[in-house]
Amino acid sequence: MEGRDNEGKGPEAEEGRNYCGGLSKSAQKKLLKQQKWEAKKAEKKALEKEQKKREGERKRKEWEERLASVSEEERGKLIESRKSLRKERMEQRSEERERNTERLSRAKECGQKIVIDLEFSHLMTPAEINSLVQQIMYCYAVNKRCREPGHLWLTGCKGEMGTQLKRLPGFDNWIIEKEDRSYMEALEDEKRNLVYLTADSENVVDDLDSSKIYIVGGLVDRNRWKGITMKKAEEQGIQTAKLPIANYLNMSSSQVLTVNQVIEILLKFLETKNWKDSFFQVIPQRKRCQADSEQSQQVKGVDSEEKNDQFESKKQCAQDSTSQAPSHD
Repeated sequence: MEGRDNEGKGPEAEEGRNYCGGLSKSAQKKLLKQQKWEAKKAEKKALEKEQKKREGERKRKEWEERLASVSEEERGKLIESRKSLRKERMEQRSEERERNTERLSRAKECGQKIVIDLEFSHLMTPAEINSLVQQIMYCYAVNKRCREPGHLWLTGCKGEMGTQLKRLPGFDNWIIEKEDRSYMEALEDEKRNLVYLTADSENVVDDLDSSKIYIVGGLVDRNRWKGITMKKAEEQGIQTAKLPIANYLNMSSSQVLTVNQVIEILLKFLETKNWKDSFFQVIPQRKRCQADSEQSQQVKGVDSEEKNDQFESKKQCAQDSTSQAPSHD
C-alpha cells in the first residue's frame, strides 16, 4: 500500500528539494534515520551470526568431549542415535515441503490472486531494492506455510530487480507467478478485476473478493513518491481500494506499511476472516497508538506464536525452496 504523507508547501519545503524526484529536508532526516537503522540492523545481524557460529563450535566441542569420555560401544550407540535423529528430522522436513508444495499448487488453481507490482525499481536505491527483495522472500516463506495460501504474482521482474531476485537461492523453483511483463500486460483479460491497494483510495475493502486481483505496490521509502500508486492506477483506469485499518486501530503515524506486512495481513484475513486480528497480529506496536497497543494484549499469545512461526519461515525459506518442484509459469 502507499500511504498519505504530508506534502511540503511553501518556500521552506522547496528549499529542501534535491534528488530522487524532490526530497524535502524532513524527508532527508527520515532517510538518514532509516539509513542509521539499517546500519544498526546489519551490525546486529553480523553479531547474531558470530554468536551462532560460536554456539555451533561450543556444541561441536561438547559432542567431541562426550564421545571421548565413553567406551567404544557407548560411542557407537551415541553416533547411531544422532544419525537416527537427523534422519527423522530430514523426513519431517521432506514431508513439510511436500505439504507446502501441495498447498501452493492448489493455490495456483483456486487461491486468491495477489500481485506485487515491481515496476518501481528505477525509483529506488540499490539498498532499497535489496530491502524489497528480502521482503518478497519473506512473503513467499509466509505464504507457503499458510493453511490457505494466496496465488502470488510478481510482475515487472526485470532490470536490477529481476537480477536481485534471481540471486535468491532456489528462486527458480518458487511456486509463484513470475512475469517480466507488467500486470496490465500479463493480466490483460482481467483488467476489470484489478484492484490496486493504496492508502490514498476512498474505497475501503470490507472483504476479499476471490474474483478480484489485488495489487500491492513494490516500493520502499514512499516518502519521496507521495500518491504514486494511486496516480498510476487512475491513469491505467483500474479500481483502487484501501485496507480498513482506520476501522480497527489508530496509527501513530501514516498508514504506510511494508510490502511483507500488507501481504501478511491479506494472508491472515484469508485464514481468519477477521480484519482486527489480522491487523493486530501483523502491524508492529510502534506503529500503533497506545490504546491500540494495550488492546493487542488480547491476541498477544497468538501473536507471539505466529511470530515464532514467521521466524522459522524466514529461516528455512532458502533451504526449502531449493528442494521444491519447479513452478509452472
